[in-house]
Amino acid sequence: MTIQDIQKVTLSEAAARRVAEIVAAEPSKTALRVSVEGGGCSGFSYKFDLVDDQQDDDLVLGGESGKVLIDSMSLVYMAGSEIDFVDDLMGQSFQIRNPNAIASCGCGTSFSI
Repeated sequence: MTIQDIQKVTLSEAAARRVAEIVAAEPSKTALRVSVEGGGCSGFSYKFDLVDDQQDDDLVLGGESGKVLIDSMSLVYMAGSEIDFVDDLMGQSFQIRNPNAIASCGCGTSFSI
C-alpha cells in the first residue's frame, strides 16, 4: 500500500448521485465543498457548502455532473476517508467514515484525531 492509497479520499456511488442531484437543483453552483473546521463537540467538524469555484489545490472527486471539492488543509484530517450518503429511517445525510478519527459525537459531523 502506498502513501497515496492511505491518503486517498473516496466518494461512494450513493454520495456521488446525491451530489449530482443537489448541484443540478442549484444552477449557480458547480460543486459540494467538504472541509474541516476547528470546533464541534469533539474538536473538529465537517462543513458542507455548495460552491461555484474551485481552488488550484483542491482534491476533486466525482464527475462533472456532481463534483466534491476538498481543500489541501482539510485533506490532512480526512486522509483515507470515505464520503457516503445514507438514506434510512433516521433521515438522510452525508457521512464521512474517517479512519483517523479516534472519537466522534452522535451528530456525525464532529470528530477528534
